[in-house]
Amino acid sequence: MVISNTLLKASLEAGKGFFRQPVQQDAQRSGAALDAQPVMVPIRSIGPGHRERIAVHLMALGQSDRYLRFGYAASDEQISRYVEGLNFERDEIFGIYNRKLQLLAMAHLAFSISPELQSGAEFGVSVLAKARCRGYGSRLFDRAVMHARNEGVDMMLIHALSENAAMLNIARKAGARIERIGSESEAFLKLPLANLDSRMTEMVEEQMAQTDYHFKVQAKKFRDFVATLQDARRST
Repeated sequence: MVISNTLLKASLEAGKGFFRQPVQQDAQRSGAALDAQPVMVPIRSIGPGHRERIAVHLMALGQSDRYLRFGYAASDEQISRYVEGLNFERDEIFGIYNRKLQLLAMAHLAFSISPELQSGAEFGVSVLAKARCRGYGSRLFDRAVMHARNEGVDMMLIHALSENAAMLNIARKAGARIERIGSESEAFLKLPLANLDSRMTEMVEEQMAQTDYHFKVQAKKFRDFVATLQDARRST
């Protein structure tokens, strides 16, 4: 599918979730000058064919990160059961990949199955330690909010440990109402109705992310081919 110049221009003017400025606090913390150019972070919707990469990603999390993500120090076996139980037909999984096709960050947007909360969804996110301080958690949250909004969801729930300051800060900045219950907290974010702007932005962002991923796949195949040739030459 080819994205027309008109559609691309309209999307870039309409939404800011895909092209955003680098995170200011991260640049200030590192002492680096703020870059005036937007940073592109392709966020792709991923399906059941990526279960293995999802499992590898989650199992690469340290014990403290697993504790913050799941609310308990999940074992590899528990993570495997979680991954096998993902419902890709009902829920939405978003991911950020590097050029080696490693899943650096992922978000799970779980739609409510409760009759009382038919228009609700819960958000969970994880980011590998080496990919921190890039704003990936915030960008995945924005992407999930846009999708939930376009699916008719009017309330997003973020259930987190009260010590998970990073996740709660993301929700707070989005305008969520946070309720603390002992060691756990719940953030409730009211979502606006979908409109042409939000639908067009999501459509183009997803297409661009898919294109970026397929380019990375082809580039990796080429690098692997070159590496094979070099190994063959060295062995002769």
